[in-house]
Amino acid sequence: MAAVKVWAGPILRRLTPERLTFWLATDAPVRPDLTLTPQDGAAIRLSQDHLKAGHTELKAGAKLYFQLLDIHLPTALPTQQPIYYQLLLNGESWQQWAPDLCFADQPEPFFVLQPDVRQLLHGSCRKPHHPAADGLLQVEQLLAETTPEQWPALLMLSGDQIYADDVATPMLVAIHHLLPQLGLPDETLPCSEVASAGELHQRQPYYLKREALLPDNKLSRDMVTKVFGGVRKPVFTSDSAHNHLISLGEVLAMYLLVWSPQPWQQVLASGGWPAAPELDAQLQQQYQQQQQILQQFVDGLPRVRRALAHLPVAMIFDDHDITDDWNLTAAWEQAAYNHDFSVRIIGNALLGYLLCQGWGNCPEAFSADLLQQVQQVLAQPGQDLHDKLLQQLFRFNQWQYQWPTEPPLLVLDTRTQRWRSERSLESPSGLMDWEAITDLQQRLLGLEAVILVSPAPIFGVKLIESIQRVFAWCGKPLLVDAENWMAHPGAAHAMLNLFRHPKTPRHFVILSGDVHYSFVYDIRFRGKRRGPDLWQITSSGLKNEFPKKLLDVFDRLNRWLYSPRSPLNWFTRRRRMQVIPHKPETADPGERLLNASGVGLVTLNADGSPREVMQLCADGRKIRFVLREEEGRWE
Repeated sequence: MAAVKVWAGPILRRLTPERLTFWLATDAPVRPDLTLTPQDGAAIRLSQDHLKAGHTELKAGAKLYFQLLDIHLPTALPTQQPIYYQLLLNGESWQQWAPDLCFADQPEPFFVLQPDVRQLLHGSCRKPHHPAADGLLQVEQLLAETTPEQWPALLMLSGDQIYADDVATPMLVAIHHLLPQLGLPDETLPCSEVASAGELHQRQPYYLKREALLPDNKLSRDMVTKVFGGVRKPVFTSDSAHNHLISLGEVLAMYLLVWSPQPWQQVLASGGWPAAPELDAQLQQQYQQQQQILQQFVDGLPRVRRALAHLPVAMIFDDHDITDDWNLTAAWEQAAYNHDFSVRIIGNALLGYLLCQGWGNCPEAFSADLLQQVQQVLAQPGQDLHDKLLQQLFRFNQWQYQWPTEPPLLVLDTRTQRWRSERSLESPSGLMDWEAITDLQQRLLGLEAVILVSPAPIFGVKLIESIQRVFAWCGKPLLVDAENWMAHPGAAHAMLNLFRHPKTPRHFVILSGDVHYSFVYDIRFRGKRRGPDLWQITSSGLKNEFPKKLLDVFDRLNRWLYSPRSPLNWFTRRRRMQVIPHKPETADPGERLLNASGVGLVTLNADGSPREVMQLCADGRKIRFVLREEEGRWE
């Protein structure tokens, strides 16, 4: 039997003492064997019956198989100690298929079960070709420097794990170089000048001009304005959609290339990068710069793989995992979902999310019937069943999930259950509709504390939200990426009423990303009955940053225009609540926002409230937010 190649993984997903979930991508079918060895106990070799019952394998190509091990254990595992795992694939151990998977001072890879969350990591927005270093490297460094018993309980990736809509040309070239190694079946493309994915990958890749794939008619122009419109928004959202991922193969290859060094060994097998396409002088210079940045990204991937193989990872999508401004307005939805080509683009990215992210969050949400349909589409992409499955995924309502930690980790889907504006098709939709918020309220009943994950901050920077509101009033929300909870009055009021409910948890820690800067707010409600303690903790991005000079201006203007004594703040109050910003310890006077790629580290008290919030910056700095009483604004 030929040696198995692991394209990506293992990535640890939901782990509990009674149930373990592992995700991998391999080049061949595998028979797994798993032995678990607690530090203070005897080795436990799981039977083939247990493994077979919990193992699902989906074939995406002749040399690409997705593996999910969702294993119910015969006896509960101990907590608060290393549990070593020996995962054999067709009889081969990690020493054969990922020799750098393990930490140097450890005999095997391992994990630590911590149902009581006292510390966690979170981040979002990891764009490979952004010039900042990769924040996930700080996760690996923290694990290497910390005794396992003191490790964070989990890593929460709260959106934009890939940028399907903003792909550097060298990355797209690498994707096309990898795809023949995966052996994916060809995919017919609808309504396009390029008839199939195979033709798009090899003969007509349309580098930096993918919006030109469509015939020039009004329907196509309307769709291009919405789906490829990010090219006109240099500040608030993606600055290039010219290399948007299109085929399912491109999406799946992208995931492999951002999580693992193994596929890059195939891409760079000849000793260097694949030949660049023909570009003009300016674009050729950009290509070389992006290639240098990507080389640094690739060099760090062994450490990224090691981190994801040792720490449970929770994930949720935001827009760039699928496409920029995904479902931002009802007008966007009408343009995007009424064109077969954009339906395929969006649907392929969503199917890629299911396979590579959503599946491991909550495996029981994906029925055997649904996975069978996925397998049929993977075998014959581009057929009628492909489009039917995508329509089913657009209606799927189980992307949100909850992990049984203490406090519970409750992750929101703020993308597919939108509250469409009743005022105008061009007005921003609410991030969750009334039914979804009502369901959330039911989930919260009886809880004392909760870790709530909203990809976009529920409480954001008021000046930036005001700018977005002005553009929304002018009917141009797409120009400024008006993605905030307060942009839709119904969703905003429903969420604020949820927080004021008498049976709401006493402590909310709200984790968010999306905005490409980091901040901490303490939110307090005023009334006869003291409201809950709310903490808005935003860490963004893992490998992305806001334009520095512009953020400095916004930060200081926000502090001045919306200070507690400002008349503007008085006349724009939303509710009787106090918002207390906590500044980074390195901040200059007037600064409250931190603009530094990295990953957030949150330490919780026993009651679920935050004790310490720190940004582990990608450049090596560790910056704490000062959690002390400060003057806030009543809203």
